[in-house]
Amino acid sequence: MPTRPSDANRPSLAALLLALIPFVAMCFSVSAWDRITPMVLGLPFNLAWLVSWIVLTSVCMYGAYRIETSRIARDSARRGANDSENSPE
Repeated sequence: MPTRPSDANRPSLAALLLALIPFVAMCFSVSAWDRITPMVLGLPFNLAWLVSWIVLTSVCMYGAYRIETSRIARDSARRGANDSENSPE
């Protein structure tokens, strides 16, 4: 019987939402940017939109990474404090 993964292996809701922002911006906003006429830096708007979100995806992933590393560090510090309180001296 497979075991359920521990909470440390699951990403937090904030990290998941931050990771979903680029996906939603690139996939589900087509009707908002599906035009060519405004040119941005010499590119049609729809191409400029996608290129900018490719760059912003790295920013969002870095934010999700920071959220997860701080959560893991906080959980391990809390676990270490609980272990030291429960250990016999």
